[in-house]
Amino acid sequence: MQLTHEENQFERKTFPITLVCDHIYFQQNIGSLFRISEAFGVENIIFLGKDIPLTPRKINKTSRSTHLHVPHTIIEETTDLVDYLIQNNFEIIALEIASNSKPLKEVIIPENQKIALLIGSEIDGISDPLLKISNQIVHINMFGKNSSMNVVQAASIALYEFTS
Repeated sequence: MQLTHEENQFERKTFPITLVCDHIYFQQNIGSLFRISEAFGVENIIFLGKDIPLTPRKINKTSRSTHLHVPHTIIEETTDLVDYLIQNNFEIIALEIASNSKPLKEVIIPENQKIALLIGSEIDGISDPLLKISNQIVHINMFGKNSSMNVVQAASIALYEFTS
């Protein structure tokens, strides 16, 4: 028999992970990122860009109200985000297929250090300035002809790996 939200026995836990969304604008993705972040105990979400559409009515359908429970901020300028991540001593891990990326299974999660998981826009991926400051760049091995997947599914796989 399926359990209700109140009946499940999952341990409530928050991880020192900040999900950094580089110019993600599709509202269904934004709502789903809140939902998956809440499910995996993400501490905070940072949205990079101007005019991020955080309209509750539009994102509530996919977020299932988790946008009310996951702290989030908007940083409009890349330089401000770079300064914030460096000044706060994050281990910056970019989820991107790049010439110097390694498989997600090889990621090194430092103990007792905050993680910034960078995910890229639906169109352009992660910007070069953010890739340049990344301590690690990881990709998800794929076996079909397609060379990318939806940002929410990719973030879900990475968060599962980081929190396992």
